[in-house]
Amino acid sequence: MALTKVTRSGITDNSVNAAKIEDGTIVDADITPGTITVAKLASTLDLSSKTVTLPNTSVTNGQLAGSIANAKLANNSITINSTAVALGGSISAGKLDWQSVVVSDGSTVTTMVAGRGYFINNSSAAGIVKLPASGTAGDTIAIKDYAGNFATNKLTIQRNGHNIQGVANNGQIATNRASVVLVYVDATKGWLYTNESNVADLQQALHISATGGTVLTTGDFKVHVFTGDGNFVVANTGNKPSVPTGGPNSVDYLVVAGGGQGSVSGGGGGGYRTSYPSPSSCAGALAVTAQTYPITVGAGGGGKGSDSIFSTITSTGGGRGRHYVHPDGIGEPGGSGSGGARAPGNASGGNGNDPPVSPPQGNNGGPSGPSSQITGGGGGGAGQGGATGPGTGGNGAPIADAFFGPQAPTYGTPGPGSGRYFSGGGGGSLHQPGESNKSGGAGGGGTGHPGQNDPGPATGGTNTGGGAGGATQAGGSAGGKGLVVIRYKFQN
Repeated sequence: MALTKVTRSGITDNSVNAAKIEDGTIVDADITPGTITVAKLASTLDLSSKTVTLPNTSVTNGQLAGSIANAKLANNSITINSTAVALGGSISAGKLDWQSVVVSDGSTVTTMVAGRGYFINNSSAAGIVKLPASGTAGDTIAIKDYAGNFATNKLTIQRNGHNIQGVANNGQIATNRASVVLVYVDATKGWLYTNESNVADLQQALHISATGGTVLTTGDFKVHVFTGDGNFVVANTGNKPSVPTGGPNSVDYLVVAGGGQGSVSGGGGGGYRTSYPSPSSCAGALAVTAQTYPITVGAGGGGKGSDSIFSTITSTGGGRGRHYVHPDGIGEPGGSGSGGARAPGNASGGNGNDPPVSPPQGNNGGPSGPSSQITGGGGGGAGQGGATGPGTGGNGAPIADAFFGPQAPTYGTPGPGSGRYFSGGGGGSLHQPGESNKSGGAGGGGTGHPGQNDPGPATGGTNTGGGAGGATQAGGSAGGKGLVVIRYKFQN
């Protein structure tokens, strides 16, 4: 019978060694509990390929003390206020960690860290700080005016992609001795000011910023002049009155349409519309947003003048002058109407301010008159109706020199009063040799010429919207091209 058990009494001390035992033959049941003492085991046992099960009470804290490195643990750090801290490290929790004083130089940006406070010294220059790129609810940052100079040298808080007080604007502190605490809430509100001491307003003051056309500067205002089609591109708008130091979000405008072609009668001046001076200290009458506004500058006729357009403002082209062979000779309507032409008998001038707007964009053309000669009435102007034929053109409307600033003489024409004139009517003509020329209205109106021996230049002034003058044998001169001008406050 095979030997299956070896009793302790049958084994002489020290007689069993590794060579006497076949690999894998001894299992738990073969050994009586407590019968093999430590002294019977070799000093070194290779158990690398075996599973050793120990009772859950066998390993004590004392046996592990100092023996497992942090790097061997799956989680070897903790995160507090978005800051990772290694096990065994230290962090100030529940209070702000105030940093050394930051001295501003006007251009260097200090990126702030949650859980910290910042003393900002703006004695020499404006300061710029930036909020963290990411935020977790409860993250806190504090700022203190170190030298009491924020009113002189403002501190800008760059939002770094987050809202501040629920608005996608940078913050700005412009009050001496200001103290603020910002706490991150969520993506909607972003960072909120939970403690504001000696602070008036914390949004950055903004003004309109835009491009397009020829840009002029006059005092605190920018003036964009379009002599042809283009785009007025608004990058950002003002934020007054929500920020008292900001600018308005409205602009003033001058929109002048193309003048009408001349014939026997004078062409009508192009429609003239402006908001200047607007009621509230030239703060602008048309609100704009950050977008691109296509600009259309009306061409002078060749026919009726073309419309000029900016946003919701359309000025209508001037009426085309009439020839005496026209069936009724009545002047053509438009921003300002053209003069009437005899066909035979008296023919009325064309209606101005057609279509109607308020205030009116122009006036009626003059009638041809009762003369038995071939006559044309003067074209209407933005400021005055045309005269009875053979009649002078109506004067255009002036805009104050301050609208353009020092560059005012570059635009429009002089007139009977101050300012620069636009949208004058063309002068009418008389088919009678020796008759004197009939002047066009101030604002680019072309001169009306009599008879076949005095054709003369009768075109309307370029970028004035002036109507062309009449000339019986050399009619058909073109009206003047229009103009669009936009003016706004860009700084305080």
